[in-house]
Amino acid sequence: MGFIMYLIVGGIIGWLAGLILGRDVPGGIIGNIIAGIIGAWLGGLLLGDWGPDLAGIAIIPALIGAIILVFLLSLIMKSMRKKS
Repeated sequence: MGFIMYLIVGGIIGWLAGLILGRDVPGGIIGNIIAGIIGAWLGGLLLGDWGPDLAGIAIIPALIGAIILVFLLSLIMKSMRKKS
């Protein structure tokens, strides 16, 4: 059950990061989950594990990490579209 909650929280964090930036995460729901989980890892590395915790994910650092990740992904996708 913990793994499913981890995926749900990761998906919500990825979705929120996309909403905050006003950009879609490539890959839909799966992309949101991946962005949320990688964002949680990135946020944990950069900011530590402070703030509220849900399903083993520190929410604030995870959200900040996911925002950074979604922003970088959107820049990469934008540059790839210009080249083709």
